Parts: sequence; structure tokens; C-alpha cells
Amino acid sequence: MSPTRRTTVCALLAAAVLALVTPAGAQEQVLNLYSARHYPTDEALYANFTKATGIRINRVEADDAGIMARLKAEGAASPADVIFLVDAARLWRGEQEGLFQPVKSALLDQRIPAQLHGTDAGQGALWYGITTRARIVVYDKARIKALDVDTYDKLAAPGLKGELCIRSGSHPYNLSLFGSVLEHLGPQRTEAWLAGLVANLARSPKGGDTDQIRSVAAGECGVAVTNSYYLARLLRSKTPADREVVEKVGFVFPDQSGRGTHVNISGVAVARHAKHRDAAVKFLEYLVGDDAQRMLADGNNEYPAVPGVRIDNPALAAFGPFKAETVPIAKVGANTAQVQQMLDRVGFK
Repeated sequence: MSPTRRTTVCALLAAAVLALVTPAGAQEQVLNLYSARHYPTDEALYANFTKATGIRINRVEADDAGIMARLKAEGAASPADVIFLVDAARLWRGEQEGLFQPVKSALLDQRIPAQLHGTDAGQGALWYGITTRARIVVYDKARIKALDVDTYDKLAAPGLKGELCIRSGSHPYNLSLFGSVLEHLGPQRTEAWLAGLVANLARSPKGGDTDQIRSVAAGECGVAVTNSYYLARLLRSKTPADREVVEKVGFVFPDQSGRGTHVNISGVAVARHAKHRDAAVKFLEYLVGDDAQRMLADGNNEYPAVPGVRIDNPALAAFGPFKAETVPIAKVGANTAQVQQMLDRVGFK
């Protein structure tokens, strides 16, 4: 046998042996994740998944808008398997734009409350909430009483004229809150409430949620709206300036005697053109385990989406328990387009 032929035969034999020893699902040993989350604790979260399953995670990080734009640009050629976004309105938008595929999982349905699921047309939910955060109210303890701001409705009361600080009305966090209010109050009362918020502004909406808290502490305004994790970060901070801010402000979970406080979510979906669907579903199911839930929640001072998971976070423990609303988060997302029209009419920038 010539050297060339011998080499060819050996190569074919090696390929045949490799085919015999390679697991049938070898193509599923990689998972491509597009994530809007980027916290140090996530590294351990992903490493634990790989250790448990042998599936290696390739991660692309961007904000929600960047991820959605990339998915649309890539189309059917997208390598994305799992999409991790950090707001209900954005998840709903991704659903409407056909970026996700349904997932039918008894484990996910059992662990995640039904109001935190995306739309299910009979083939499974299009996304699942994985962590939650509350949209709370902070106030200047020196001049505002908690009783005056303990409902969302009271933020539009004439007695708070010139006292409200809030980020842009069109920011997804506010769109989700306003979408929730619309579900509770209906269109006419919601638009009147939004007009009341505009009338009570201490300044034009600007900055992020932490900026609103600092503005209350500085006396620029008497009350502000923020996601709970922004206040929790300040509570856990060792920076003296942050500690001073915390000492000057109080906070309330609104509507504890009524419908409950609005909660938003971080959520995950399987990409419409996922090449590793089985691995993607395994990853989603991994995220609802107790250990993963604690890691996810602690990484950004959020709450586990799975009821009953122990909270180790000292800031959240200091907040104490609260009553959350039960409006389906998918309805909240669906309301945001109508809310945006209201914001334009009342001049809420």
C-alpha cells in the first residue's frame, strides 16, 4: 500500500472511531447567550451550569435595545440560542417582533408564577420572568410623610406639586409601571393620572433611578420613583456619600392596602432561530433552581421569581416582605404602546 493511500485509510478509520465515541448530541454542548445582564455573580452562575451539564456558554453582552437590533439584523442566520432581557416591555416587544419561539416545560410552568409568563398560544410560553424588582417610592423624610405617598395614585395629588422627580416617561421601567396602572384604572383615569404627574414635576425628567434617589436626598425634590434594586445598592454601599443618601430618604412599597406594588422582571426566551434548542431549554430550567435563583437575585439585588426561595441579600431582608400586584406581566407589556400615546398627549417627556 502506498504511503498516500495508507494515510487516507488511517484518516478514514480515525473519523469512523470519532463518530463512534462522539455523543449523538455533541452539537448541543455549546449555548450562545445574548444577555443584557452583566454582573460579576453571573460568571459563577454560568460556570455552574457548564459544570453540571457539560454545555459551554458563549456570551454576547449588550443592552436590551442592542440585543433586539442585532437579532433583527441577523435574522435566520443568528447564532443566538437564549435571550436574556431586563424589562417586561422589552420582552413583549421581542415577542411581537417574532424574535422568540415557544417553550413547553412542565418545570418552568410549575416554578414560575403564571403572571410572569409570556404569551402562550398553546405551544408553550414565549418567555419567562426569572427575577423581579419592585417599583417603589422614595421620599424626603424631613418634609414628606410616608402616608402622603403610599399609593401610586397619590403621586399625582395636588399637594405634591413641584415635588416629583422621575426619569423619562418613555423609559421602559416607567412604561411598564404605567402599563400596569392602565390595567388597573382604565384609559381615562390613567391619562388624568399621568397629567397629574407632569403637573407635580420638580424638574424635567432626566437621569436614571439612582439620580432620582440622590435628588431627593439633596432636597431637589420631595419624592421619586425607583426600582427597588437601586435603593438596595445604596443600602449595601460602603461609600460614605451613599450612606448619607440612605439616611435622608424613606421608602414605601405602594398600594399595600390595595392592588399591591408593581413588579417588573428580568426574563429569558429561546431565540426563534436557536440552533441548540435542547441546550437552551436546559439552561432556562437551570435558572429556576433554588441556587441559581439566589445567585441571580443577589447579583443585582432583585427578588427570585420562584416563590419560597430563601433570600440571603441583607438589603432585601431589611426591606421586609411586601404585597406584589398579580397583573399578568404580558398585559403590562401589551399596554405600553397605548401608554406612549398618552405620554405624548400630556407632555410627559
